[in-house]
Amino acid sequence: MSSNKVTSTEVEKVVIKFAGDSGDGMQLTGTQFSGTSALLGNDLATFPDYPAEIRAPQGTVAGVSGFQVHIGGTDILTPGDNPDVLVAMNAAALKANLQWIKASKTIIVDTDSFKKKDLAKAGWESNPLEDHTLDAYKVIKAPITSMTKEALKDLGLDAKTMARSKNMFTLGMVYWMFSRPCEHTIKFLNDKFGKKAPIVAEANIKALKAGRNFASTIEAIPNQIKIVGTQTLEKGTYRNVMGNQATAWGILAASEKSGRDVFLGSYPITPATEILQEVAKHKHFGAKAFQAEDEIAGIASTIGASFAGSLPVTTTSGPGLALKGEAIGLAVMTELPLVVVNVQRGGPSTGLPTKTEQSDLMQALYGRNGESPVAVIAASSPSDCFDFAFQSAKVALEHMTPVILLTDGYLGNGSAPWKIVKMDELPEIVPPIAKEGEEYLPYKRDAEKLARKWALPGTPGLEHRIGGLEKDGVTGNVSYVPENHQAMTEARDNKIKKIADFLPDLHVDGAQEGDLLVIGWGGTKGSLLTTVREMEEEGKSIGLAHFNFINPLQRNVKDILGKYKKIIVAELNLGQFANYLRMNFPEFKYEQYNKVQGLPFTTIELKEAFNKILDEK
Repeated sequence: MSSNKVTSTEVEKVVIKFAGDSGDGMQLTGTQFSGTSALLGNDLATFPDYPAEIRAPQGTVAGVSGFQVHIGGTDILTPGDNPDVLVAMNAAALKANLQWIKASKTIIVDTDSFKKKDLAKAGWESNPLEDHTLDAYKVIKAPITSMTKEALKDLGLDAKTMARSKNMFTLGMVYWMFSRPCEHTIKFLNDKFGKKAPIVAEANIKALKAGRNFASTIEAIPNQIKIVGTQTLEKGTYRNVMGNQATAWGILAASEKSGRDVFLGSYPITPATEILQEVAKHKHFGAKAFQAEDEIAGIASTIGASFAGSLPVTTTSGPGLALKGEAIGLAVMTELPLVVVNVQRGGPSTGLPTKTEQSDLMQALYGRNGESPVAVIAASSPSDCFDFAFQSAKVALEHMTPVILLTDGYLGNGSAPWKIVKMDELPEIVPPIAKEGEEYLPYKRDAEKLARKWALPGTPGLEHRIGGLEKDGVTGNVSYVPENHQAMTEARDNKIKKIADFLPDLHVDGAQEGDLLVIGWGGTKGSLLTTVREMEEEGKSIGLAHFNFINPLQRNVKDILGKYKKIIVAELNLGQFANYLRMNFPEFKYEQYNKVQGLPFTTIELKEAFNKILDEK
């Protein structure tokens, strides 16, 4: 036991990364730490980093699973650039993450996982705990696995089962280090295992407490870190939410506001599957979740549900969106509402299924045969996935059109505080449903939105023809008249353009005019906004225009672009949105900053790129 007096350090924010084998429970550990921090009133952002291989060899770099969390007493918009604390549960986790840790930062290691065979699997030529590799860091060495077994030896469990609780022992250590209580996690363990497997709950709780007690008595951790600061969050009740979860809830909220039951037809695909799973939990709201045999069946069933009067949703990622392309064209031709959620991942082909990317933009805009316009919307944080899922459903239902909602792996799996909204705070959704007894012409359009009316099956007098062949502009009968096809093609295109009349103006953060306008879209907002704010504080004339509405673009975009000397578009692809802007506003010059590594932007790299543009004469 240490005789030193425990000291305390106050910081505004800190970045912690938990890393270990995919079976070490790092996602659970990170989630529990995040949830506890949220309950204490900390703002936060998380970045789960899953291995791409389902069963990578244990102890190898390919099998490392990580969870990074950025917590603070001030506004937190990103999961952080570099960890202040790395928890490495084995030699491979240290190998995979050491490059991101700066000198003087803290590394916690399980010394039981640095044996000769562990080092060989991880690719270490010698033991980094002994060969001065870690001399520049504050290293906390602890035999975590053996201490976990010692703490649980009286429970009658086998060695392998006891070792599974080492993540809770580690969590207890980190809880003490950052002055976090254990009660939230104890309740979670009792709720999850208390009835079905009480011995599992007891073992994990015992390991959690043992880790906390160990951390409080060793000389290696004589300092507790306390998070301080002034929050600027709007007043209200908050909870921690993951992006995929928020997307599902936004859809369910739209269902209630529109009076249309949700039908979600999908095929499981990483990283979108959790939306299907979340909607399936809420059958009491009238939601129907259908796990189809493939991507095409998923969207085809959803279009059928749309024809029948449901709020139709299908979820997927890039490869699945490619397969759904023909059916999206059918929804365009029939002018039925449809929400397609694409949680983007690295491509092409199978690509990087567990990594994030923004490379499906052009596919969303143009990835169909013929002139096939759809609305495209992009969420920009895990919490606002709720808002833009709701907005996507509202546009689809009120404008009678398919809408593609773009999120990404970082948003879908990441988490952030979300202010719980009341249903009466949300706008109404009023689908143009045809009524019995009124004169009904299937493709007669509303003058304001150019949308046709939605005739629900079984309503007397509303029988009509529907399908993929071109329709007469009023009756809906099949038409091969050239002039009609021209008119219908333009009408479908103009209907999407008219959506802009119902969108809010594009907002600029930072300088409203000046030297540099940074442009981003979708899930990069946190990194871009953090960078722009820091540079503004340094006296730079810089603003951020971040796009959530992609097609159509908002009405004031051109005015904003003309207020800056230089424009740079930053995105996680090779320049798709930059090229899209060149198509729409060719009179402006666009610089680019692109990254395609399966990782989000860091503020360090963005600041370097933006300063370089500003310094150029």
